[in-house]
Amino acid sequence: MKEEDDVPSRQEYPAERPRFAVRRIPLSEEELQNYYYGMANRVLWPISHYMVHHLELETEFMQAYEAVNARFAAAVIEEYQEGDYIWIQDYHLMLAPARIRERLPTTTMAHFWHIPWPAMEVFRILPWARDLLEGILGCDVIGFHVEEYVENFLESARVLLGAQVDGSTVHWGGRKIRVEAHPIGIDVERFERMSAAVDEEAENLREEVGAEFLVVGIDRLDYTKGILSRLLAFEQFLKDYPEYHERVAFYQVATPSRTEVESYQQLKREVDEAVGRINGAFAQGNWVPVHYRYRSYTQEELCIFYRAADVGLITPLRDGMNLVTQEFIAANQRGVLVLSELTGAAYLLPEALQVNPYDHFALTNIIKEALEMSHEEKHERLAQLKSRVARLDVHRWADGFLTAFAAA
Repeated sequence: MKEEDDVPSRQEYPAERPRFAVRRIPLSEEELQNYYYGMANRVLWPISHYMVHHLELETEFMQAYEAVNARFAAAVIEEYQEGDYIWIQDYHLMLAPARIRERLPTTTMAHFWHIPWPAMEVFRILPWARDLLEGILGCDVIGFHVEEYVENFLESARVLLGAQVDGSTVHWGGRKIRVEAHPIGIDVERFERMSAAVDEEAENLREEVGAEFLVVGIDRLDYTKGILSRLLAFEQFLKDYPEYHERVAFYQVATPSRTEVESYQQLKREVDEAVGRINGAFAQGNWVPVHYRYRSYTQEELCIFYRAADVGLITPLRDGMNLVTQEFIAANQRGVLVLSELTGAAYLLPEALQVNPYDHFALTNIIKEALEMSHEEKHERLAQLKSRVARLDVHRWADGFLTAFAAA
């Protein structure tokens, strides 16, 4: 929270029957800019997604990151009670584990990394790569989405730190750190329940669009999500296959994200221009080929789009488990999932139509393949995908990771 926010720094939750306490760490405007918008979103986010051209390696970013991590670590130490487990989440707090370990050498601590971990050759670009690795290795267990990320992390520890790696165990600082894959999922039952309740709204959306086929993309407006590439592929599809004019519409939801970062502002301008160009070139009568919504939706509202879609077009340039993918599968009853093969989710969802999002020709033509798939194949693929998503349920993920945690 910002320093000026008028909320308590420590609060029992829920108030009527407290089950846990929330401890807030206030950040100054300068810390927010350098720690969050700087180090987290201009350094760690792009490097983890192989977007090195977006890197801004500013010394003050790392300095703020160190300072804020130290404050989080101090708060954890202050709140700690003997026997507690400490579970740290994501790339915002890589340095905190080592600081906590210094003061609480026998505590049990884990970290779950919610985005891709890049290849060692990419991660080592960071001037602070070794410091960041040493920080996260303060944990006993480190979790990632898929085995590829585990292998990348193990190689980073071995090459950049000279750590001994034995299978999935890193030997560092006289300790053993387990590094494991724990694919995360969604609350499947909740999404199935929400989507079943919006059948009428989904049919209303299809009538509103007024096309035989509805292709849907749901993303944050982020340069990793491949929205612009997807729009360009749809534009080429309309050029190559005029028989689909007035028969197919593309509905792209883009949730505003990191609007203070220049690269995100530039992406919005480019997406706006592409949408305008496509609709200007191809719209006929009441048919609008691209329906673009730059706004936030509730999960219940998103289920309407998932439920209505004939094709879910989820083609990030690089991503982890991409939970929108699983939400689409849980909610949809009729469609085809087109999925980027450069996601962690692709390893676990082989029945999706997978595509390299950098291959413009393939991306263009897979839209046609998805639209022309037989009803029987659609049904079989979706049934298999639903079964896989059920096994990835977030409650199973939490139980599995906590079990690994306890075993440490």
